[in-house]
Amino acid sequence: MERDTIFKTSLKKVGIFDFKDFYKFCYQWVVEEIGNWTTFSEDKYSEKIKPKGKEIDVEWNGTKKITDYFRFDIKVVFEVKYLNEIEIVEKGKKIKTNEGEVKLKVEGYLVRDYDGKFEKTASLKFLRSLYEKWVIKSRVDQFEGKVFGDCNEFLSQAKAWLDLESK
Repeated sequence: MERDTIFKTSLKKVGIFDFKDFYKFCYQWVVEEIGNWTTFSEDKYSEKIKPKGKEIDVEWNGTKKITDYFRFDIKVVFEVKYLNEIEIVEKGKKIKTNEGEVKLKVEGYLVRDYDGKFEKTASLKFLRSLYEKWVIKSRVDQFEGKVFGDCNEFLSQAKAWLDLESK
């Protein structure tokens, strides 16, 4: 199995935003827009109450089989600091929301030979390298582009949500 990092970046927002709504938006976008996950789970969720506000750490991991040879893995991490509940007036109405800092990290991976069929002998590993380099080079490039595109679009959508929804 070979796992290549195709996409790895993050965004950070400091200000007013509704974390619960942001979390829900991100989850729905990843699950529905990228879709067809073989597995998708929340592997970490922790909350700590600190003097300056709540700290929340969340980690999601997803796996999606593309073919019998290729797989797309994604890792999404939320790091929230100084999160406090506040009340603001919007259109003459008081609404509850949050103020704090959120950092969203997204990593996308293209996994090749995820079942390890070509890992059994040195000659099979050599054949795999020839296969990838000469026979399916365009497919590797295509799948790398898809992984990059999906991760980049998710991060762009999350940034747009924060820009629109933050007060």
